[in-house]
Amino acid sequence: MGYVNGHGSGTKQNDRHETAAVKRTLGQHAYDTPMSSIKSMVGHSLGAIGAIEVVACVLALAHQVVPPTANYETPDPGCDLDYVPRDARERKLNSVLSVGSGFGGFQSAVVLNRPRERER
Repeated sequence: MGYVNGHGSGTKQNDRHETAAVKRTLGQHAYDTPMSSIKSMVGHSLGAIGAIEVVACVLALAHQVVPPTANYETPDPGCDLDYVPRDARERKLNSVLSVGSGFGGFQSAVVLNRPRERER
């Protein structure tokens, strides 16, 4: 996994739970995988946010750039992953994971893969 687009609600409880879930899912690779949330730039669009985040992930794959977490300034000691603060980062991406949570307890995750060279 080259990048995780997190739900990133910006609340202590949700961010800590999401950090723990990414660690359980990716294991030791979680520490080497950049993670950010585009909600920091576009806000929470409720039902539309999943589609917006998928578009952002497709663009990340196409341009080989991890979007930043805007306004991320003070790290929470309980959240110790690479959250890509302030500035986008160039990175070779072959796959990305986008996760989301919603009111009422729904959870979603989608993995997007960059097409192989011969498929482009």
